[in-house]
Amino acid sequence: MAGFRDRDGGPVDMRVVPHPAVTVVLEFGAGPLAVDAAAGRQQYRDLVAGFGHGAVRVRGENVECVEVRLSPVAAYAVLGTSPAELDHIVVALEDLWGQEAAQIRQQLVEAASWQERFALAEAALARRSVTGAAVDREVAWAWDRIVADRGRVRIEELAAEIGWSRKRLWSRFRSQIGLPPKRAAKLVRFDHAVHRLALGESAARIAADSGYVDQSHLHRDVLAFTGVTPATCAGDTGLAVDGIAYAEYGALPLRLSRLAPPAMALHL
Repeated sequence: MAGFRDRDGGPVDMRVVPHPAVTVVLEFGAGPLAVDAAAGRQQYRDLVAGFGHGAVRVRGENVECVEVRLSPVAAYAVLGTSPAELDHIVVALEDLWGQEAAQIRQQLVEAASWQERFALAEAALARRSVTGAAVDREVAWAWDRIVADRGRVRIEELAAEIGWSRKRLWSRFRSQIGLPPKRAAKLVRFDHAVHRLALGESAARIAADSGYVDQSHLHRDVLAFTGVTPATCAGDTGLAVDGIAYAEYGALPLRLSRLAPPAMALHL
């Protein structure tokens, strides 16, 4: 969780780099966010973005928002729908939460500090996580293993350790997490690699450390997820922001079972 404010009130224009989380943006500034995606431009007060959003740009003026990156294990309960229903799309939070989304937005407007806003957002997420449907214990374990191993684990090994067939793991994981396990591992591995690129590390070294066959395979993944080359992606504004806003927590998404104090408010 992180807070963002446009310092000068001028326009914000950022390309979204995919990461292994479902993104919830609670905007409480002066105007809506304009999201350019494959389906065209839409305006949102609050939004939810699924995994496959590499071609998305977000624009706005006088932006103030709380951004939450939810593990898909938590998102399944919190959002009231499987992340599979959000694949490659951006939706209004109101479509999932109804009137509660507007109520939370008003509370954020009236809050006196960022810490109060973080507490309000956290309370809303935690409240919904208690009443929402939980993913299978085996699916949650498999996701945590993929994240812990930075996407380098073999799916056959996961299925064997759980005691499921590969087909059963694929089916349950896809329906509850939102991605097939192999695709999820690929996204986690990409996320780790691309943040190292943003730190200025060598692409060849990153490829070797991250389990890619060679540098060309890293290049191919970056191009597939973002539409740009590793060199271009390394200078992306969004990745630079990640290194500040989420510095204490790395790139890991939020699991409500182990909430940490939210990140600081970041002035852009």
